[in-house]
Amino acid sequence: MTNNQSDPFIGIKKLPIIAVLLTGAFIAILNQTLLTTALPVLMADLNIDANLGQWVTTAFMLVNGVMIPITAFLIEKFTTRRLFITAMGLFGLGTLVCAMAPTFEVLITGRMIQAAGAGIAMPLMQTVLLLIFPVEKRGAAMGMVGLVISFAPAIGPTLSGWLVQSYHWSILFWLLMPIVVIDIIAAYLFLKNVTTQRSPKLDSLSIILSSIGFGGLLFGFSNAGSNGWTDATVFTPIIVGAITLTWFILRQLKLPQPILEFRVFKYWVFTLTTLIGMIVFMSMIGAATIFPIYMQTMHNFTAFESGLMLLPGAIVMGIMSPITGRIFDKVGARYLTIIGLGMIFVTTFLFTDLTDSTSMTYVTVVYSFRMLGVALVMMPVTTAGINVLPRHLIPHGTAMNNTMRQIAGSIGTAVLVSVMTTAAIRHAETGEMGMLEAEISGVNTAFMVATGISFVGFVLAFFIKSKGKQTETHDSKAREQKPAIEHS
Repeated sequence: MTNNQSDPFIGIKKLPIIAVLLTGAFIAILNQTLLTTALPVLMADLNIDANLGQWVTTAFMLVNGVMIPITAFLIEKFTTRRLFITAMGLFGLGTLVCAMAPTFEVLITGRMIQAAGAGIAMPLMQTVLLLIFPVEKRGAAMGMVGLVISFAPAIGPTLSGWLVQSYHWSILFWLLMPIVVIDIIAAYLFLKNVTTQRSPKLDSLSIILSSIGFGGLLFGFSNAGSNGWTDATVFTPIIVGAITLTWFILRQLKLPQPILEFRVFKYWVFTLTTLIGMIVFMSMIGAATIFPIYMQTMHNFTAFESGLMLLPGAIVMGIMSPITGRIFDKVGARYLTIIGLGMIFVTTFLFTDLTDSTSMTYVTVVYSFRMLGVALVMMPVTTAGINVLPRHLIPHGTAMNNTMRQIAGSIGTAVLVSVMTTAAIRHAETGEMGMLEAEISGVNTAFMVATGISFVGFVLAFFIKSKGKQTETHDSKAREQKPAIEHS
């Protein structure tokens, strides 16, 4: 295959496109974690309790999760530049509403508008990067995505903890506004169309079913951690979501132009790598939720200190993601995934014996090695799965991958928090240990469950074939065809 055939975008400047997309992704992910340590201050200022306060995160996650499955349709309907500018425009509008919000209701409205833009921008960014790079260079491209995905949430809690000590919480949103405006201007100047427009028909019922289905699951699992599995706010939306989602899937399989193409799961490698990615994400997000609780409520560390504890691990992941991507391009995903999941399994097990005197150094070092394992797995399995898809299914593959991870993150958080609280209550009621000891025992039990989940992923990693044995299943005709590169 010639160089032109392997890289149909050889004639365009990729660096400005990459910079624009990664900047948008960075501020979208940064925004998602920026309010975590600022929540107590925000609650006091708006005179709301914790149950209402957590909706600044939950509402964002719900709308974000509902938007992701629709992006495959939007990517095929609109040009890259127009869709990205629209997404960042929505995000910017939501950020402005949040910055000027006089009441909690206005703040939630702004967060939902933000989430609509972020839900479009993230899968679009991954799709474009996968399209403009040939298969043999996609690992390095996705490594850059990994850097952004890990570094943004790393500095979010620490940055917000520092800022709200000296300024009003609205500074967190005003801080984002100039970056959003600059990114929109840069997108107008440099972003070109690299996707193929197919003019798919809008099936309104599918949009409704998708929103209720994915939204119901995310809402139910989000409530499970705090309300328990038997609460009506948990099992009702999960049941409704599951039934609606089944209807949505069956409808997509019958439509000539589905909103989200579930036939991507006919590709075994994509299905396997998506499942492994979900397991890693479930373990990663769940642990990131439990650690601040353990550090702040059971170990008397401040929010700023607990943010600092997570920072080295996220920096390690950020540094390693581009390196891992280049290694993937040379050796494939198999050995990286086996080593990475082995590290996740071992380091998660090391967190099953925490006490109220466990040193911050121990937690920080083990967590850093754990995130190194995540870096070895996350982007390689994503890229390996997308690489087996024909070009026209890549938007559907990235949308499906992001959707499954969003759901896995919600389930992982709900399950681990639920296990933690249930185990703590059980130990406290028996009278065998004091309340603090019971709470820490609950954390250890949650990490035992996370260890089991990690082990399942470790076993699945052995089913990934080595690079030399993988059979290319691309639609070469679709891959080699150079799409029209437009400026609008």
